[in-house]
Amino acid sequence: MTLTSSSSLYGAVQRQRNRGLVGLYIVVAAFLLLYAVLFPGIMSIGGFSKFTQNWFPLALVTMAQALLMLNGGITLAIGPLVSLGAVVAATTMGGFLGATGGILAVAVAGLCIGAATGSIVALLRLPAIIVTLAGSFIITGVALLLLPRPGGFVPEWLSTALAGHTPVAFLFLLLILGFWKIFLATPLGLGIYAAGDNPVGAFRSGVPIERVKIIAFALSGLLAMLAGLFVAAQTGSGDPIIGAPFTLNSIAAAVLGGVGFLGGRGTMRGGVCGSLLLSVMINVMFFLGFPPVAQYVAQGLIIVGAVAIPELLGRWRAAR
Repeated sequence: MTLTSSSSLYGAVQRQRNRGLVGLYIVVAAFLLLYAVLFPGIMSIGGFSKFTQNWFPLALVTMAQALLMLNGGITLAIGPLVSLGAVVAATTMGGFLGATGGILAVAVAGLCIGAATGSIVALLRLPAIIVTLAGSFIITGVALLLLPRPGGFVPEWLSTALAGHTPVAFLFLLLILGFWKIFLATPLGLGIYAAGDNPVGAFRSGVPIERVKIIAFALSGLLAMLAGLFVAAQTGSGDPIIGAPFTLNSIAAAVLGGVGFLGGRGTMRGGVCGSLLLSVMINVMFFLGFPPVAQYVAQGLIIVGAVAIPELLGRWRAAR
C-alpha cells in the first residue's frame, strides 16, 4: 500500500468517525456561546484557566472510562480511584522525596491497580462491571485507611502551578490527547478498537486480547489517579470520598460524546467533547438560576436525549 493510499484511507476513516460528532460539536459550541454571554469573564486568561481547571478532572476520568468502553468494558471504580489518587498524593508529598515522590506514587499506584483489575477481568474471564464494583469498595476502604478524614499535605507551589491563574490544565489536556493520538498509531492502540469491536476476529488476526485489556485498564487507572492528584492540588489536601460523583459523570460524559457501551464505537475526542458539554451545561444551569434538583433533572433529560436521538435517527434512516 502506498503512502498516498494510506493517507486517503486514514482520511476516510477520520471523516467517518467525525460524521457522528458534528451535532455534538454544534451543541457544545452553542452552550459555550451561551456561557460566554452569561459569564463574559471566561474570555480572560484567569477565567479560562479556572474553567479548564474545573473541567480537567472530568475530562481525565471521561478518558479513563472511554478507554475501557472502546475496549468493550466499563469501570465502576473511577470515583474511588480519584479519591485514592488525592489521598496518596496528600500523604506522600510530605515525605523525603517531596512532590516528585508523591506524583510517582500516584502514577505507579494507578498503573498497578488498573493492571491488577485488568488481569482479573482478562485472565479469569469475569465481567468488568462486577470486578470494578467489588474493586470500588476495596479502593474506598484503602483510601479511608490511609486518610480517615480530609487532610494531608500538598505543596503550595504545586497547587499554584496546577490550579493557579494560568491555563496549565488545558495544556496538559492537549498533551495527553497528543499522546493518545500517538498511541492509536501503535498495534496496541489499534488493538483496543479491534478487541472492542470484534474480539473473536481480532484474536484470529493476531491481536493479543488479554494484553490489550490489561493495558487498557492500567492506562485507565493511571488517568483516574492523576485526576485525583489534580483535585488534591486544587483543594490543597486529600479527601477519601471526594471522587464519588466522578463515576457516573464519567459514564454520562462518554455517552454524550458518542462512545458506545459495546466497544469499538466512538472516539476519544468525542468523549472529551462530551465531558466539556457536561461541564459547560452544569455551569450554564447554575448561572441561569436552576435549583440543584432541577439541574439533576435537566442533566438526566439531556443525557437521555443525547443517547436516544442518534439511535432513533439511525432507525429512521434504516427504515427509509
